[in-house]
Amino acid sequence: MPDDPPGDPRRFGTWAFYAAIGRAFVAMCAVVPVLFLVEAVDVGLGYDLDLAGGIIPRRIEGLDGVFLSPLLHADFTHLYSNSVPLILLGTFVLAAGFRRFVWSTLMIVLVSGLGVWFTGSPDSVVIGASGVIFGYLGVLLTRGLVERSWWNFAVVLLVGLLYGWQLFGILPTDERISWQGHLFGLVGGVAAAIIFRRRRFDPGERKGPVLTPPV
Repeated sequence: MPDDPPGDPRRFGTWAFYAAIGRAFVAMCAVVPVLFLVEAVDVGLGYDLDLAGGIIPRRIEGLDGVFLSPLLHADFTHLYSNSVPLILLGTFVLAAGFRRFVWSTLMIVLVSGLGVWFTGSPDSVVIGASGVIFGYLGVLLTRGLVERSWWNFAVVLLVGLLYGWQLFGILPTDERISWQGHLFGLVGGVAAAIIFRRRRFDPGERKGPVLTPPV
């Protein structure tokens, strides 16, 4: 089998790989100021956006929060705590391809949000991007398994060393934290990594069934 081309962005160590990481990092860094702008508007409106766009479990008026809640945060401290892991994890998810990133993000948001809507307390309003963060963690961890990508494992290990204590967020240890959003976000990330995984084909193999001529 011939070696991968030196410009293959999927191959660790190539210039194309590092360029893909760099572009993804810049893109994710551009997302965070948007979240800060949304939070600034929310503060100016007296946090009315949180109630209008948050997930209110098992209430129809809170169903639109499935897609809006990741853009909202309780305060700037909440947003600061999510910004760095969002950039770090999102960079490596995005570097593997824009379309896969978009579809994976949509699945994570949907699974995490609906999980909260069905299982959360109807007296709560759930906001924040932490479900997406746990989803990206699930994507990278599962990609390492299904695509045999050791550098995905390396990223997960790095994040585990930096933010390992936050992994307890998938357990109901603090009533102020939506453990359902974290847990279902992780599940959505695992599912996205499997569904949108990159299939490996040997370029020398024929596509389609192999027909055996009659004897």
